[in-house]
Amino acid sequence: MHILVDHRTTYSYTEPAANVVQALRLTPANHDAQYIRSWRVDLDVNGSVRESVDAFGNRLTIFYADSPLMSLTVTVTGEADVTDTHGVYRGPEALPPLVYLRSTPLTEPCAAIVDMARTAERPERLPTLHALMRAAHDHMNFDTAETDVATPAAEAFARERGVCQDFAHIFIAAARAIGIPARYVSGHLARAEDPTQEAAHAWAEALVPDLGWVAFDPANGISATDAYLRVAIGLDYLDAAPVRGARRGGGAETMAVHVHAADAVRQRQGGTGQ
Repeated sequence: MHILVDHRTTYSYTEPAANVVQALRLTPANHDAQYIRSWRVDLDVNGSVRESVDAFGNRLTIFYADSPLMSLTVTVTGEADVTDTHGVYRGPEALPPLVYLRSTPLTEPCAAIVDMARTAERPERLPTLHALMRAAHDHMNFDTAETDVATPAAEAFARERGVCQDFAHIFIAAARAIGIPARYVSGHLARAEDPTQEAAHAWAEALVPDLGWVAFDPANGISATDAYLRVAIGLDYLDAAPVRGARRGGGAETMAVHVHAADAVRQRQGGTGQ
């Protein structure tokens, strides 16, 4: 699929914010199933930029604002070709797989998540992961008002509500609880029925022997297809967040996100009325 992305994040402050630094994990990399045709990250304020690669192998852009500001908009535009590999990722790895057994505050499993994981266990790993994805999907209800970026997996699981981030954290926590390396993935999902979204998407990858890392999207109950554009990975959301920052002052902060991720063919057909 040829995917077009338009992703904008705007921060607004009630008072001038000084020493603003933004860590941007917004730029995807090429791998065997993903080719980036073009990609651009722009900011609407003056500052300096440093490009690097983080410990997980993600492309990282650090932005330092030149002066205090009242608002900041980060705009991403890009095009990528994605091939359907039934969710299997084969690409460069920066860290050994066992790192992804490490629990974090956002992915610490509660007794109920451990019980779910044990119930999903099968003699082979791939069927176990599919059963685990279905269990997480069936347990949770999608609700944008119930959780936030700091909600741990156990809390979202108890509430039975959350967003794609929470579904991914629950799946990851459960997989690690039964000894399966799993990691968080942030990126974009080109939805045919709803290309305009309020946020980027999130899913998980788990390691299957003799196959590799396989992507599971418990929020939608499917493995990744060619509609999924992979951008960053980590132990949890904090490692792969599209935008994270620090500032001094600024008063109260509000954030507005607009994401449009679409199949280029469908978008062209829609534009011509076909």
